[in-house]
Amino acid sequence: MENRTLVLPNSHKTPLNVAVLAFEGMSPFHLTVPCIVFGDLSSHFTLKVCAESQDLLSTTAGFQLAASHGLDAFDSADIIIIPSWHMSYQPPSQALIAALQHAEKRGALVVGLCLGSYVLAAAGLLNQKQATTHWAFFDDFSSLFPDIQLETDMLYVECDNVITSAGTAAGMDCCLQIVRRILGSTEANHLARLLVVPPQRQGGQSQYVSVPMPERGTDLRLSQLLDDVLVTLNLPHTIDELAEKNMMSRRTFTRRFQAVTGKSFGKWLLAARLSHCQQLLESSTLSVEQIADACGFNNTVTLRHHFKKSFGISPSAWRKLFETPLSNNELRQKQG
Repeated sequence: MENRTLVLPNSHKTPLNVAVLAFEGMSPFHLTVPCIVFGDLSSHFTLKVCAESQDLLSTTAGFQLAASHGLDAFDSADIIIIPSWHMSYQPPSQALIAALQHAEKRGALVVGLCLGSYVLAAAGLLNQKQATTHWAFFDDFSSLFPDIQLETDMLYVECDNVITSAGTAAGMDCCLQIVRRILGSTEANHLARLLVVPPQRQGGQSQYVSVPMPERGTDLRLSQLLDDVLVTLNLPHTIDELAEKNMMSRRTFTRRFQAVTGKSFGKWLLAARLSHCQQLLESSTLSVEQIADACGFNNTVTLRHHFKKSFGISPSAWRKLFETPLSNNELRQKQG
């Protein structure tokens, strides 16, 4: 399957109509992500929150909300966003499926953020396409939709006039990418700064660097050993050294480590080093050279290679995403 080029709605039309689906039992956070992005650009986008029912909808936050529009708003929408879906999968209604299929056929941009990809998949909009979803639901998604090529190392996937994103924060990245493709980088970067989020995380960036730890009680000795590794990442830890400390043969340790963490020791250690590197870049003034030493990389070349391969960005560029201050005007805009 090829990852085909994204087809955008007519950006010469102003404003573009954006319809966001609300549903019973949803998380308000997922609803607010696209609403904040497109609602803050009212001169370019007209935002409508839609629902299948005009009744009050309960939320996971304990309050109710009412959508101002029904699914008929999809008929005139240039961009349709399904911001999430039920964590225990419930098939979407035939009415919702039909509305999405009709919108996709007439050329609307259809977006599934986080678990919203399930709805697009159920509607057949991801057939013969690549897609992604929240990392914790990869196995479940693949079992339900085995014919869809799931991309497990992507923040968002753009294909024809359909986009899917990974979980939570990646939904913000995806919405900003849509703004970027329609209005340009300057507008998207300005909005990102107001929202105090990184200006651009590429779709191909890994959505999560996993450093799995054994559950407490499953293997106390191994848990304690890995705790020790995490606070001494500057040291050159080896399998032989750790196997000896755990009173195991190299082979037994390797097999046990894989069974408990789901990763080889080498991959686990690299993920731990990279995660620590991210934290130091974001929160310290250490130089890249000092961070390379603190995280156990032999040199900055090795650090930069692995960092770029995992995150699609250099360590220095990552740091800049977190250090650029807002101007006084931008602060006033954010507060106002």
